[in-house]
Amino acid sequence: MKIKLIPKSYKDVINMPEETKFKPKKPNIFFRCLLKIVSMPDLIATKFKCNKIDMDKLGKREPALFLMNHSSFIDLEIAANILFPRAFNIVATTDSFVGKAWLMRQIGCVPTKKFVSDLSLVRQMKHILGKQHSSVVMFPEAGYSLDGTATVLPESLGGCLKLLGVPVVMIRTYGAFTRDPLYNGLQRRKVKVSADMKYLLSPEQINEMSADELNAIINKEFTIDNFAWQQENKVSVSENFRADFLNRTLYKCPHCSAESEMEGRGTTITCRACGASYELDEYGILRALNCEGRFAHVPFWYAWQRECVRKEVEEGTYLFESPVRICMSVDIKHIYDVGKGILRHDREGFRLVGCDGELDYSQKPQATYSVCSDFNWYEIGDVICIGNSKALYYCFPEKKGDHVAKVRIAAEEMYKLYRAAKKEQKA
Repeated sequence: MKIKLIPKSYKDVINMPEETKFKPKKPNIFFRCLLKIVSMPDLIATKFKCNKIDMDKLGKREPALFLMNHSSFIDLEIAANILFPRAFNIVATTDSFVGKAWLMRQIGCVPTKKFVSDLSLVRQMKHILGKQHSSVVMFPEAGYSLDGTATVLPESLGGCLKLLGVPVVMIRTYGAFTRDPLYNGLQRRKVKVSADMKYLLSPEQINEMSADELNAIINKEFTIDNFAWQQENKVSVSENFRADFLNRTLYKCPHCSAESEMEGRGTTITCRACGASYELDEYGILRALNCEGRFAHVPFWYAWQRECVRKEVEEGTYLFESPVRICMSVDIKHIYDVGKGILRHDREGFRLVGCDGELDYSQKPQATYSVCSDFNWYEIGDVICIGNSKALYYCFPEKKGDHVAKVRIAAEEMYKLYRAAKKEQKA
């Protein structure tokens, strides 16, 4: 899937009038049917099945908040299938509206910016649930998983559940990541997909619990390891491209510590610096080919990279700096190509300068708990997206190598350190 970029100067884009907020639209039965029909080919191909747990507790027309883990595009198709004919709106990213805003509104999508605080979204959700008597589907992870485990959830989620005051249902998918992992370059594997849909919390339970208690429950529900699931269930991925671009996720060699020297191709991942090579077998297990195996499990390798990044942040040695191509989003109509610049990320946060000196944007580490890092975003390239309620800046690094996974990890670890320091001060 591609997206059209509109060339425009930074000054013209940043001075555009603020976009008028529109009320979310409750999708009618025609568009609910349409969404279900267009979703069927993928669901048939994956022999999709859904296991419903305690769903008799939810009334057929009772509005609810459906929380769903986020693995790949098939997530939306699953929701359209298992919730039909129930009316529901979907919290979606602003970039997904570009070029198809009318259609997105008709099927009930509500735009929001990833990893940007948006109080108006809660008001819109309350309007959907209370006034329109429609349910809401939300992917609280916001970004796809890079290593097959759950991504960090916002601390505000528990408070949001209390404000909404409706039943909460959890939808967890199995096989969606294994079929189409983000790193693998949109190469789909022949894997069955299923889901559990479980009535999780009643309004009465939500009212009795604190926001922290609710967060603990939600975080437990989102805890998953897709590679472990694949191995435990003997799910075979026999395609010979299963390790293609795995270097996007596993960017650091565990033997010589070189970064951006890993190459995932075919069924193997190899370090160009020292030659250490691993095979990713059909069950997702890493097997050392010419070295002493350090990791047999992709998430363990990724977790080791996180430890390394955290150490760099704590010691003050972490730094990412690269020339970047800069695109901007200030509305749901277009993505604007505004020119070139330099993106820097260190303990002070992000700083983006460019566009012939017109752009100078800074973002502190405490501004957000994570950052949007994506592989081959809309087939343009790997991207790091930062920004605020006024504008999003999509930065495409021109520095050779695999950087965006490390930048996401660093942003998350900086936020954790900031929160820990703040709690210590309060104590």
